[in-house]
Amino acid sequence: MHKSQLNGGHSAPMSAVSGPSISAAGGPEGEYVLALKDVVRILWKRLWLISLVAAVLTGAVVGISLLLTPTYEASIKILVGQEREALNNPSTPRENVWGPEQLTQTMVEGVNSRPIAEAVIQQLDLRMTPEELLGRLSAEQITKTQFITVSYRDSSPERAQQVANAIGDVFPEQVSQVNPSGLDIYATVWERAEKPGGPVSPKPLRNGLLALVLGLMLGAGLAFLLEYLDDSWHSPEEVEQISGVPTFGVIPEFEASTGKKERY
Repeated sequence: MHKSQLNGGHSAPMSAVSGPSISAAGGPEGEYVLALKDVVRILWKRLWLISLVAAVLTGAVVGISLLLTPTYEASIKILVGQEREALNNPSTPRENVWGPEQLTQTMVEGVNSRPIAEAVIQQLDLRMTPEELLGRLSAEQITKTQFITVSYRDSSPERAQQVANAIGDVFPEQVSQVNPSGLDIYATVWERAEKPGGPVSPKPLRNGLLALVLGLMLGAGLAFLLEYLDDSWHSPEEVEQISGVPTFGVIPEFEASTGKKERY
């Protein structure tokens, strides 16, 4: 039954009708809101569409995740500081005494530098540029400590471990060589890298669950959009609710026969 059909001998005022099957209960005057039963009806009616969108999106995301090359990550911990003799020596200029926070942040920048990358590439005879190595490298201070976590990501778990440990070998040497007079700064590997037990990315299960939730949301949104674009009324009660006039009768839809009348 369409909204252009008669309702109790009167045409439903089109200016008062907007959208799909809606209810004025609980809404301001002149505005219509979906009732809970209408929401359930729409979702049930378009359940096949919602399921299809969710299944297609989930399958696509999981499939792409399985096709991506796994990435492994290995990490080391470096302890940095300044020798106590330099801190307690009255002859040490005060500008040469660094605070723990300032010193650690400076060391983080030192790890993420080109000289360190070049030294690691030379030591392991890697076929990559310093920029490529630094792009896979990350270093950050552990909050409120003088520890630095250095992580390296690679498609090979063995190479990830080797590069991370090579950084632990190279960085303290570089610090000792360029240490300005009077600063007495040191860097020590506190924890060496182990071989990663599994990839850090991609994660098909996590990606699939996220895609499933997103697919259900997109499917539900599409269902409500199609319902909004549907200009048909679904029951006499809905006609009465929207038009505000009683329904005296319903004219069913029928198709005229195109066949010729049989002659006897």
